[in-house]
Amino acid sequence: MDIIQKQQSSCSACRDGIDQPFPFSMAFQPIVNVATGTVWAYEALVRGTDGSSAASILAQVTEENRYAFDQSCRIKAITLASQLRIEDTGAMLSINFMPGAVYSPAACIKITLNTARKLDFPLDKLIFEIVEAEKVISHQHLREIVQEYRNCGFQVALDDFGAGWCGLNLLADMPASIVKLDMALTRGLRDRPRALAIVRSIVELAGVLHTEVVAEGIETVEEYEALRNLGVRLMQGYLFARPAFEQLPEFYLPLEQARVA
Repeated sequence: MDIIQKQQSSCSACRDGIDQPFPFSMAFQPIVNVATGTVWAYEALVRGTDGSSAASILAQVTEENRYAFDQSCRIKAITLASQLRIEDTGAMLSINFMPGAVYSPAACIKITLNTARKLDFPLDKLIFEIVEAEKVISHQHLREIVQEYRNCGFQVALDDFGAGWCGLNLLADMPASIVKLDMALTRGLRDRPRALAIVRSIVELAGVLHTEVVAEGIETVEEYEALRNLGVRLMQGYLFARPAFEQLPEFYLPLEQARVA
């Protein structure tokens, strides 16, 4: 299927609706504001209908079904989060999306907007995390996607910041409101002076750019303490909570004996 056929097929789907290409569901993992002891957002993570891994689902994604899968992920995440009454928690919902599945930013967002409006889900409570941006040939196209999403009231996050494709050049060009530090950068942070210096600089730069910093993949109290000392207040990882299948999980704060709901 050539690019014109893909665009025509996608536009037809936006107009007529879309079918989920194969069965899947979602797990949710909290992004915790460690300064306030509350959930800042829940990230929706794709899973099999039996709770099986994301890898087992992503292995079924092809060029032919990528658009339908990406759109279906948005619908599934918003619908399930609404059913779980995420709005009662005050937290936002973070959804991964594939820029390569977006042919026309304004047209391809229509299903997302319609789903949110149907469920009375606030648009300013939605975060879209850019994944697989290394597969986007045109940074201009990615910039147009990000700008369109910001115009809709969404927040946009650069995932895996500091790894491969996602670095300072991308941050300079994209009006993203959030950067998520790659776990390879935060792993064992306390004992890596150069990594500490880099993260400190990113936090300072983010402050100048009015951009939130989220540290992901946090697994140890030592990593947590090092990040807190650097001024990072938004964190995600097994230290706080593992993803919960079709649930909004409880989480734990390090050095706190009481469980936080």
